[in-house]
Amino acid sequence: MNVQATVHTQQHYRVRIVLLVLSVLLAALMLLSLCLGRYPVSPHTALQILWSGMTGLVPSVPTWTGTDVLVVNTVRLPRVVVASLAGAALGLSGATLQGLFRNPLVGPQVVGISNGAAWGGVVAILLGASSVGSLAWTFGFAMLALVAVFSLSRLSGNASIMSVVLAGIIVSAFFTALVGLAEFLADAERQLPGIVYWLLGSFATVTRTSLWVIGLPVLIAGIPLLLMRWHINVLSLGDETATALGLRAPQLRWLVLCLVTLLVTAQVSVSGAVGWVGLVVPHIARRLVGPNHQALLPASTLLGALYLLGMDDIARTMAEQELPIGVLTALMGAPVFAVVFWRSQARGWVRE
Repeated sequence: MNVQATVHTQQHYRVRIVLLVLSVLLAALMLLSLCLGRYPVSPHTALQILWSGMTGLVPSVPTWTGTDVLVVNTVRLPRVVVASLAGAALGLSGATLQGLFRNPLVGPQVVGISNGAAWGGVVAILLGASSVGSLAWTFGFAMLALVAVFSLSRLSGNASIMSVVLAGIIVSAFFTALVGLAEFLADAERQLPGIVYWLLGSFATVTRTSLWVIGLPVLIAGIPLLLMRWHINVLSLGDETATALGLRAPQLRWLVLCLVTLLVTAQVSVSGAVGWVGLVVPHIARRLVGPNHQALLPASTLLGALYLLGMDDIARTMAEQELPIGVLTALMGAPVFAVVFWRSQARGWVRE
């Protein structure tokens, strides 16, 4: 018993250290991101500008220029915060879905949520909707995709994990076809460039309004998911175990899926289609803190923010012209997905 208690204490201590290190790394990367770009700003200057903005204290002889303030506060700060929130949303949603479906190969794209949200975003562009309107359209079609996936998976009378994944592939293909049709029919000068650029993913058009569009949904959906870590642990053991422990598994699963959908659509509405983050990040987090969702969900949230913010820094500094972040995440994610799939076959992780 003492040995078990000692091991548990060591694991708990290790998780706390990992989460602390990830938090420090995220803070450091956010500061570095404020300094990177065509107009360089030193970390000391960036910190002074942030401190002055928070406290209202300005020295009699400022060491920074008006251009420095404009670049840090207006151009880069909203983008850094939005990219971090988007990555956190994708990391948390991916880890939650993998636990919910008991399958490490599941992500927002696999179950159709991302593709439904992408079609909703295209509709918002065609209609000229506002940022809030875009969030509404993406969430509506993402929920429609989710309902379609579960309806199709139950046609056989047994909604197994594999049937849900296959239904997700079908629904994703349908919404992908709709997006392709919209691209073909869209006005080549006024609408098509915006659709293509948005589908590739980018934080270049982020504004202060984007902070509210993604910030509120992340708070509304992210905090409950983090508080439901134990429930997700139980759901990952199967419906029979969850019911035996007093949980209403079907209702709880739908609640979790709705919260995940809100997270994904918030990200899609501000930065377009960014894939692979929700699939890759939980695997890295799992290697750091283990499969227990009590630690896995917070670690995936922090790692997702780190990962996507780092990708955004590369996207805007790697070349003279900014690269689409969705392309970079796919280039990084596809090889990792192949390795994970191979290992899942070897270890028997994929369960029907």
